[in-house]
Amino acid sequence: MTLSIRWKVAIGMLLAVTGGVVVAGTVAVHSLERQYLAQQDDVLDAKARLVEYGLQPLFRPASPIPASSRLQEAARDLGNRATTRVTLIASDGTVLADSAVRDVDLSTVENHRVKPEVVQALATGHGQDIRASITTGERTVYRATLLMQPPDAQPIVVRIALPMAQLDRQIVQFQRTLIGALAGTLLVIALLSLWLARSIITPLSEIAQTARQLASDRRTAPIKTTAHDEAGLLADALNDLADRLHTRIDELSEDRAQLLAMLTSMVEGVMVLDYRSHVLQINPALERMFGVSRAEARGRPCTELFRHQELNDLVISSLRSRTNHEGEIVLPLSNRCLHIEVSVAGGERENEACVVLVFHDMTELRRLENIRKDFVANVSHELRTPLTSIKGYVEALLDGAKDDPVASAKFLDIILKQSDRLNLIIEDLLELSKIESGRVLLKEEPVDLRPIIDRALATIKPIADKNGHRLVLSIDDNLPPVPGDEGRLLQVLTNLLDNAVKYTPAGGTITVNSRLISGTGSTGSSEEGIELTVSDTGIGIPEQDRPRVFERFYRVDKARSRELGGTGLGLAIVKHIVEGHGGQVWVEANQPHGSKFVVRLPIRSRDKMVIQASKV
Repeated sequence: MTLSIRWKVAIGMLLAVTGGVVVAGTVAVHSLERQYLAQQDDVLDAKARLVEYGLQPLFRPASPIPASSRLQEAARDLGNRATTRVTLIASDGTVLADSAVRDVDLSTVENHRVKPEVVQALATGHGQDIRASITTGERTVYRATLLMQPPDAQPIVVRIALPMAQLDRQIVQFQRTLIGALAGTLLVIALLSLWLARSIITPLSEIAQTARQLASDRRTAPIKTTAHDEAGLLADALNDLADRLHTRIDELSEDRAQLLAMLTSMVEGVMVLDYRSHVLQINPALERMFGVSRAEARGRPCTELFRHQELNDLVISSLRSRTNHEGEIVLPLSNRCLHIEVSVAGGERENEACVVLVFHDMTELRRLENIRKDFVANVSHELRTPLTSIKGYVEALLDGAKDDPVASAKFLDIILKQSDRLNLIIEDLLELSKIESGRVLLKEEPVDLRPIIDRALATIKPIADKNGHRLVLSIDDNLPPVPGDEGRLLQVLTNLLDNAVKYTPAGGTITVNSRLISGTGSTGSSEEGIELTVSDTGIGIPEQDRPRVFERFYRVDKARSRELGGTGLGLAIVKHIVEGHGGQVWVEANQPHGSKFVVRLPIRSRDKMVIQASKV
């Protein structure tokens, strides 16, 4: 278990104080014992001389050792006088007399030859030892001396024993006093250590809590402390660090939010790589371009993620040379054309931006460029054909054909037709230009389609009768009016019928059908509309050409179209007018052969209808 600093400080102080008191008490006990022994040393000497003097008459020269009973009586008498225990020991360790032992028990007393004080006395004449007495059970000081006898007499050791009961009582009393003092000291020290630990721990706890909040990116309140020690200095430093860190985080967060907003709102794709060509960041535009997610891309090598050789070569070249590069690639599946600008950022470590790639989607621009080129080429070709014809016949007239009335009339008729065709092309171009520029304001009036269909059929009927075409009309009698421009809708229907007559062989059938339909609008709500179809049994349009028939000057059969007098702009004008009414137009195959043009107009009211330029 991990202890807090508070308990570490408290327990450490308690242990230190307890250890000091215990050591001091032990030293004091030993000092008291040494002082007591030093005081008792003179007393022991005096009592030893008194006992030795009292025993001298019993051990005269050339006299035998007195009887045991006499020695026992003398030992008791001297012990009472000296208030001490007296023991007589022979040189072989046999106890001759002992004032503390009964006469009958004297023979059972153990041999004292190995007693330390006896061994010392036999060797040097004096000996002393402190130990617990076997006889009395008390701690006792033993002093042994050799009894003065003739040299040829057997040595007799006289030992006196002084109990240390008084000293032991003083030591016990001292220990009790010491324990009480230690307990009181420990209580005071415990309270003092807890207060001291609390005064240290409180600011440290606040500092630790603030540090944890900083680590978890949370706002922190300033640490409030009145301490002026190291803890106060640390709190002030941490408050200053927190303020600086919050300021820096706010700046970085604001910069990151702005950067993400820019990356997210950009229509160009952006990809950031490190020096190993690993992806660090991509924006939503690039995700849409390549169909990858940011989570899937980050951290992966660019070569592994995209697997586009031209792109990978461009990245590798920029990383090796550390110079800016540009290139253009085409995505294989979507055929999107991307212009790439590679800028070197200079990062040399992992997860550090080294190169930044910006992808510009040039698909629409390239498509428009191709349309412009095709348009210029088509316009040039369409204008050159009648002009060449006019120039040729004029030169023929100048060369002498004007003198031949028949030839000149024929040439002038051809020149007139080519001039009309040239004028028609120019008028259609001007009309289309006005429509695409949005300068044509459509009327919004309730228009009944039945009269418009009748007028269109009446216009085209002479040509149809001449070619032997059969006109079939199928119109729902309950058609509601549509909001629109009557003149423009008549132009749409006339162009579609004119195309049907031109490309339907003699004896073919042209059908006009109109019906009420229900469908789902762009907002997901249910909408009603009128579907108008013009079908024929002509040569038809191949499936691969149907999406392009509404492009300017696009012809399925160019030779036949010019032969029939078409400009190639009629269907483009039809598409713009229908879309200006909020509708749709497309072409389908007419079974078993021929073409079927479908115009779908919504039944709704708008504040204003303007033909907007659309891309064809």
